Amino acid sequence: MAKSPDIQPYSPDDRDAVCDLAVAAWAPVFELTRQDVPGFVYDAFYPEGWEPRQVSDVGALLDEAPEAFWVVRAGDALAAFAGIKLHPEDRMGEILIIAVAPDHQRKGIGAALMAHCEAEIRAAGADIVMVETVGDRGHAPARRTYEKAGYKQWPVARYFKDLT
Repeated sequence: MAKSPDIQPYSPDDRDAVCDLAVAAWAPVFELTRQDVPGFVYDAFYPEGWEPRQVSDVGALLDEAPEAFWVVRAGDALAAFAGIKLHPEDRMGEILIIAVAPDHQRKGIGAALMAHCEAEIRAAGADIVMVETVGDRGHAPARRTYEKAGYKQWPVARYFKDLT
């Protein structure tokens, strides 16, 4: 049996490593996303490319609620991170983001981090937890992970129209 990962609270000293990991973990995802979504939509969301947007978005989440993030280390390197948000009006918590470094994937780290996030959300008084992802090919591994963990899909349709 593999050793359980050592999940630690996020520290601002981890910020650069978390942002770097976010880029590394999402590189193969965005390669397929770029092919699967309409070009005008992709370009609207990522006019400077997905990497700067990813770093900016992840950095903003870390700055907004650093206490709601956790990391896993493998030696001196960061192996994974995750963050949550509580929605007390709905007695719900949300796993906002979860990422595992490519060379640490498929080792149970993501599942352990999800379980940790679920425990934190439960301890905060929530009755349900949600996680959101995209329906393109790039995000298929994430969907499989969530389904394996017992999450049920709520089908959502999001439509875009080019007005230029």
